[in-house]
This record gives sequence, C-alpha cells and structure tokens, in this order.
Amino acid sequence: MQFTRKDILDTASLSAEEIIMILDTAEGMKGISQRAVKKVPTLRGQTVVLFFYEPSTRTRTSFDIAAKRLSADSISISASASSLVKGESLIDTARNLEAMNADIIVMRHSSSGAPHLLASRLKASVINAGDGTHAHPSQALLDMMTVRQKKGSFEGLRIAIIGDISHSRVARSNIAGFGKMGAHVTVAGPPTMIPKGIESLGCRVSHHMDGAIEDADVIMMLRIQKERQKGFLFPTEREYASVYGLNRKRLKKAKKDALILHPGPINRGVEISPDVADSPRSLILDQVNNGVAVRMALLYLVTGGGQNADTD
Repeated sequence: MQFTRKDILDTASLSAEEIIMILDTAEGMKGISQRAVKKVPTLRGQTVVLFFYEPSTRTRTSFDIAAKRLSADSISISASASSLVKGESLIDTARNLEAMNADIIVMRHSSSGAPHLLASRLKASVINAGDGTHAHPSQALLDMMTVRQKKGSFEGLRIAIIGDISHSRVARSNIAGFGKMGAHVTVAGPPTMIPKGIESLGCRVSHHMDGAIEDADVIMMLRIQKERQKGFLFPTEREYASVYGLNRKRLKKAKKDALILHPGPINRGVEISPDVADSPRSLILDQVNNGVAVRMALLYLVTGGGQNADTD
C-alpha cells in the first residue's frame, strides 16, 4: 500500500489500513532513535515549519526532534513572534511560508478547523498538531502505538477515557481512532464536561468513573482544561479528585492488567495521583517516547511514503 495523503488532519478521515501503515512505519522509525547517531538522511533538503499558535511542550518538541532525526530543516514560529500580531491573516502568513518553499507545515491553532483551511489552500503538506477542541491526530496515533505494543491488537479492547471530555481534542481523536480499529470506547466525567451528542462519534457515555474503568483494558486520564472553560464546571479540585481522580484505591476496581495513559501535562493529585502516575502500569513516558517515532512517520509519509527515500 502506498500512502497518498498530502495532509494529516484528523483520525476520523484515516482508514484502518492507513492507521496500521502509520503505526508500522513508526515502529521502524523508533529504531533510529535508539542508534548511537540518531539521524538518517531521509528528508534531507526538506523544510518543516512548526507553526504553533498555542503553547506546547511535548508535541512541538517531538515534531522538532522528529524532523531533525530525518535530516529536515526545522523552523519554529509562534503566533506572538509572527506577523499575526500585526494583523496579518492566517492564510497570508501561511502563503508567505509556502513562498519560502516550506514543504510541511505542522500547525497548532486555537480555532477548530484552522489546519483544514490551510490544507485546502496550500500545496505544502499540513499536519494538524491540535486544533481547538476538534482533533489531535498525532497524539491519538501515539496512544494507539503504545497500546498496540502492550496488547498486540485493538479488536475488542475496552478503552475508558476519563475527565474533561468537552474540551478534549485528544478524546475525540482517540474515540475515532480506537473505534475504527475495533475497540470499544467509554467516556466518563462530570455531566458538565460531557458534550451532548458525543455518542454519535462511536462511544458510550458514563457519569460514574468506577463503572467506566471496571472492565477497561486501557484507562486514559485527561486533565481539566481550565484555559478553555468559560465558567466553573466543578466545585473544587479536591472534590473532582475524590470523584473522578485515579488513585491507587480506585485502580483496584479496574482489570489487574489495565494500562494507564495520559496525554499530558499531568496535574498530579487532581486527575491522577503521583503514585499511580509513576507506577509500573503507567505508560505515560512510553507515550512520550513513541510520540517522536509517530511524528517521524507522519513527516516521512506525507512527503512520499518511501518513494526514493533513504531510511538507512
């Protein structure tokens, strides 16, 4: 199978075959990061622009590392350091970047759909690094890679996603991605943080965390995204932690081999206790490690998927 997509905008539009191809490619890319010299000439001469309208640590850094390990030239631009602060439109900024012969634009934006707008106007490839509350495909793919490494396959797995579902692009991308691969997804959280109609994406809704995690093979905890909330959606962090936080006592109600994921950043003591976050069942650092490999795979695939590429 040849990967023919110019852009990576969400997991919902990816086929199961494309997801498998991305994950298989990422497994191959992971070996590059384990070498003494962590670099191959695969994307030599390609220019990757990291255009992040919102703050980011893991995603931005891992895309930067991914580009450099493939020998691409990586340039980082933030909204505060671009002409957007002078009133330049998003499209004009992107067109100027393309006029400088950028090959790939990795974009994070606060507005849902912004990467889709760019992708429809530009010849350069666009990779969505998170848009509003809509999608975060590379995060979902690295989550899937992490689960596949431990569970072998996705068919029949029960995935519980707990927390601020309303404001989580990670939740939406994981619902689409895992569901497409045959897993069953349940979301749980305070009623004020569960959007109406979320079931239409292919998940089950529970307002009781204990029931959601009882038969789960994977528990994904989400942080409360205060920066996106316009009002008070819960009384106090202490009360939230007591009802929806994952601690050692509550974890006993889950399957003994249930895996724990978190997209980060972690608010320790709120959605997850420190001892659980650092426990052997936690794959949080595995997710970070796999993030570089997945993003290497995405950069590689949108530039041709192996045609005339040297990965040795």
